Amino acid sequence: MSVYTTEIASDKIPSDNVIHQRLLSAYHQAKPYIKGDLLELGCGEGRGVELLAPLADSYVGIDKIKPVVEDLEKKFPDYKFMSGVFPPFPFEDDSFDTIITFQVIEHLKDDEGFIKEIHRVLKPGGKALITTPNIKMTLSRNPWHEREYTGDELKALCEKYFDKVDMKGIAGSEKVLEYHERNRASVQRIMRFDIFDLQHKLPAGLLRIPYDILNRMNRNKLRETDDELVKSITVQDFNLMDQDEQNLDLFCLLSK
Repeated sequence: MSVYTTEIASDKIPSDNVIHQRLLSAYHQAKPYIKGDLLELGCGEGRGVELLAPLADSYVGIDKIKPVVEDLEKKFPDYKFMSGVFPPFPFEDDSFDTIITFQVIEHLKDDEGFIKEIHRVLKPGGKALITTPNIKMTLSRNPWHEREYTGDELKALCEKYFDKVDMKGIAGSEKVLEYHERNRASVQRIMRFDIFDLQHKLPAGLLRIPYDILNRMNRNKLRETDDELVKSITVQDFNLMDQDEQNLDLFCLLSK
């Protein structure tokens, strides 16, 4: 079974460009907060390593997909990468000045344990940054996600362990919102065949393969319909904003 799904948007697949730029934007927004020893939880293919690691004294990336980690070790020999499933984390208390984890928490069964572990390994005075999709803007059930959150839900979860939680969001430009609405219309056309609402009734494991197939077909169709729109969207089309239901992603800043 391939480790790659439509959950891992590629900068090399033209139809993935909008998703890639959206994910990359979080790393750009994180730059002012990076200092000291940096930990990335769920580093994936290393989308932001070149951008953020040079700003830190040290960088450690951990991800569950071993082949991806092995590729990163070859590509970035100056930084440390580990493969493993979390939580818990294989680190001592108070180990990192900054922790980033982008589009990860929605995949984890033990989300509260995840936040608790972030607090444990973060140094006093340190900061952690979390992004995750805003459920208010979700177009259909994603069977790769354990759950999704509203801003208030994620904030309440984090406040169980952090005294200071600043909830913001990643918002899109007019071009991004145009693409989002075209995507919504396309998804709704597909979902009209789901007359028994199977997307919410079937186990996630049964939905992953058809979800990936339809998701890839949909992205390709959106590109074919308006390739110029898809190509024209860049990381500058995404901005950090105050908490709002219209934000595409939640952006949570935790301070210890």
